[in-house]
Amino acid sequence: MSYEGKMLADLKMPTRKEVEQALLKSLFCHNGVIKEFGVGEEIVNEIADDFDLTLEQRTAFLQTIYRKENRIKKSLLWHRLLFRAADSLAREKFVSRPTQTILLTNKKEWMLTEDGFDKALKLLNIPASKKDFLPTKSYEVQKIVKKLNETLRPKDYNPFDKEKKVIKTTREAAIRTRGFRQAVIEAYNYKCAVCGMQINSPDGLSWEVEAAHIVPHSYKGKDDILNGVALCRLHHWAFDVGWFTLQDNFNVQVSSKISTLPSHFGLIGDYDFIRKLNACKSQIFLPHRKEIYPHQNSIRWHRENVFNKTA
Repeated sequence: MSYEGKMLADLKMPTRKEVEQALLKSLFCHNGVIKEFGVGEEIVNEIADDFDLTLEQRTAFLQTIYRKENRIKKSLLWHRLLFRAADSLAREKFVSRPTQTILLTNKKEWMLTEDGFDKALKLLNIPASKKDFLPTKSYEVQKIVKKLNETLRPKDYNPFDKEKKVIKTTREAAIRTRGFRQAVIEAYNYKCAVCGMQINSPDGLSWEVEAAHIVPHSYKGKDDILNGVALCRLHHWAFDVGWFTLQDNFNVQVSSKISTLPSHFGLIGDYDFIRKLNACKSQIFLPHRKEIYPHQNSIRWHRENVFNKTA
């Protein structure tokens, strides 16, 4: 048995397989990414707490002798075990390495891949059907997000995906859809562009805000950040059915039919959701970068084909 193996056995440390599974669960619970395993990093202690490690197990040192330099290098055994487990997951393509992730996000982090995401769901007994609605990041989805964010804003933008291939695999389509959703809600800082509501679930795994297509999928609208806007569920519905639209300057324009509604319609307790839109005629909340504002061509289509047909 090696020196390292003997230390692991003597201290009754978790097996590498157990640590791999704990890492996948932690990645999922941290939105798909965790930092490198440096001293003082929260994730190191968090996973140690999950295993209920003793102080001795957390602080035991491995000693390596550098013969050429005749010096001793010390490394924490627990950190080394974490790294070996993460390295094994990377070789199996369940996570991306920090050297890969930094090229994508400018952060040195371990990130779930799609296969790692699927494995984490199984370990946590979460139905695969929920995957498309979770904000958990994956390497493949973030590649889509990066591409959407970096695409140049054309003057003559076409919001229709005329070349959308029906033969796209379900997996490819799901990744594209999640990439669109992630790019849009991140651009609006996870809040509704109309009312500004920003809230997630108690477990932090899902956000209330949704990525709304301006030109809908049913009309072959693009999964493109220029054809999207972040809206809470109520405002998403109201936008889709034509209770309001946007002007070219991003001000809210409300349907005149609101005045014909029965007085009790649209009430949430004392809050008049539907008529409150009349007081929201100012500009919507917009992303920090003008390059990813909704494109006027998408907005005009919505005004002419959804709003004007109902207003």
